[in-house]
Amino acid sequence: MRIAMIGTGYVGLVSGACFSDFGHEVICVDKDARKIELLHQNVMPIYEPGLDALVASNVKAGRLSFTTDLAEGVKDADAVFIAVGTPSRRGDGHADLSYVFAAAREIAENLTKPSVIVTKSTVPVGTGDEVERIIAEVAPDSGAKVVSNPEFLREGAAIEDFKRPDRVVVGTDDEFARQVMREIYRPLSLNQSAPVLFTGRRTSELIKYAANAFLAVKITFINEIADLCEQVGADVQEVSRGIGMDNRIGGKFLHAGPGYGGSCFPKDTLALMKTAADNETPLRIVEATVQVNDARKRAMGRKVIKAMGGDVRGKTVGILGLTFKPNTDDMRDAPSLSIIAALQDAGATVKAYDPEGVEQASKMLTDVEFVANPYAAAEGSDALVIVTEWDAFRALDLTRIKNSL
Repeated sequence: MRIAMIGTGYVGLVSGACFSDFGHEVICVDKDARKIELLHQNVMPIYEPGLDALVASNVKAGRLSFTTDLAEGVKDADAVFIAVGTPSRRGDGHADLSYVFAAAREIAENLTKPSVIVTKSTVPVGTGDEVERIIAEVAPDSGAKVVSNPEFLREGAAIEDFKRPDRVVVGTDDEFARQVMREIYRPLSLNQSAPVLFTGRRTSELIKYAANAFLAVKITFINEIADLCEQVGADVQEVSRGIGMDNRIGGKFLHAGPGYGGSCFPKDTLALMKTAADNETPLRIVEATVQVNDARKRAMGRKVIKAMGGDVRGKTVGILGLTFKPNTDDMRDAPSLSIIAALQDAGATVKAYDPEGVEQASKMLTDVEFVANPYAAAEGSDALVIVTEWDAFRALDLTRIKNSL
């Protein structure tokens, strides 16, 4: 199959590389000429373990290519995937769909055969209807079919998630589109790695939001239980293990921490709440989850201040881990941002280390000294805070850390 992937961000680049590794011919399109130039040099715009090697091998095999020319990408494509950004819109928190609709219009202008237009970006319910309307307006005789195919990729484990997913969700009622999507994902059935779930398009769009909201609820639930454990003398890790052994609950996403962040949960919960409000069906559990998570991040800063005696003015705090989770350089809505802000507001000086996130963090933080290793963060500091659970922090020489502080 010939596949065009519009957008070379996190979802588009990982999906395009994995599809090409399945044996499909994939051309990735992006308007950012600098990004495409770097991809031609095998320089990845994101940090994702194994992605550079996967891209390089498939480029070498002639199955994967990059261009800024959308017309070239769409030409003769059996399927065109829209994988552009859908950031939270200012004001109401709803997903900004301007990039999706602009891509749909440009795709329609350049179709050369009946193709399946696949929305891979995370979009609110009903977005596919509008994409379909745009394509019908611009290219009424194209024969194009619009499909929803949400992604379920964890940053840091995206390649494994793509190749061995729990499920693949495809939203369409059209038989031609079903056949194309079955063929695209047929390599997954060869190793029996995942069921392909066909649903209506609107159902598919909602599945993505409902899944992320539910995981956000699990994270926030165990974080609140952690607070209770501290007050009553219980061990939250053992509580997590005890309830996670129940198959009805499961142990994943029950690890207490400073709150969720990243590119998905914060914006997707807000977008789902907006959709619910627009349809007069408020989601109180999701609303509480968002409020509790926002409050928790700032509370972590106050917890550090309390541990340091209640006054950090003139003191130095070392931070280990800046990204919202390990194995990524993503700083979007990272808890470290709120923790550092709380410390700085209280008069502390902050120095920080992260294995991959310093470049992104430096764009979002001011008056922070970025250091070259964990021990430099501890050197001369009054306290050291581990925020992100990078594997590199598991075997630190704690005696050296103690002597450095």
